[in-house]
Amino acid sequence: MKHARVAYDGLIQEATVNGDGVQLLDGRLVTEDEVVWLPPVQPNTIFALGLNYADHAKELSFSAVQEEPLVFFKGPNTLIGHKGKTVRPNDVTFMHYECELAVVLGKQGKHIQQAEAYDYVRGYTVANDYAIRDYLENYYRPNLRVKNRDGCTPIGPWLVDKEDVHDPMNLTLRTYINGKKTQDGTTADMLLSIPQLIEYLSSFMTLYPGDIILTGTPKGSVDTVVGDEVVTEIEGVGRLVNTVVGEEVLQNS
Repeated sequence: MKHARVAYDGLIQEATVNGDGVQLLDGRLVTEDEVVWLPPVQPNTIFALGLNYADHAKELSFSAVQEEPLVFFKGPNTLIGHKGKTVRPNDVTFMHYECELAVVLGKQGKHIQQAEAYDYVRGYTVANDYAIRDYLENYYRPNLRVKNRDGCTPIGPWLVDKEDVHDPMNLTLRTYINGKKTQDGTTADMLLSIPQLIEYLSSFMTLYPGDIILTGTPKGSVDTVVGDEVVTEIEGVGRLVNTVVGEEVLQNS
């Protein structure tokens, strides 16, 4: 099942999505174009992975071997829903997308072993973890300004139950800019798998329902500019649309 959070008629509602449209919790059935899409889950802790795909690490001239994940936090201010707008600062020269499988946890746990890791997963969604390379000072200490700007992480459109994703470690990821495919990879190429990441994180901190793990991106990240429509999609999970806008859009709104 696909679970969504939307705004409709001034109300924020939980919803499910099927072939007929968006089924609101109050019983009304509306079309996908009639709602404002919100991030599909209200996040607790947001973890983000850097360089978790061998081809992306090589693309950035880093080692394709990781003994421990390069992981950092993101704030809830970064999330924005499907069909949202993300600001490209006027002073930057390189702002690229990152199509990522987002793992949403549904159960509290600590010291979780790999063999039982999927028991703690609620489901999956699509994230586009934009990065602004101009602000990067050190790849091993990701700068807050690179990854924590308001609305810089589109996510959604919906959360898919884990039972509906047969093998999350073998899904195709693709990104399109204005209809042209610019990124094509597979979750099978992750350096550290979902169970490995859950085991690692829970080895020193408690994980909670609503925690989100952004699992990294394959190679193929290229610059985006104001006006670009960026579509990130993951096989069997969803297709997430975002538009890059200039700072003047916020100043004039």
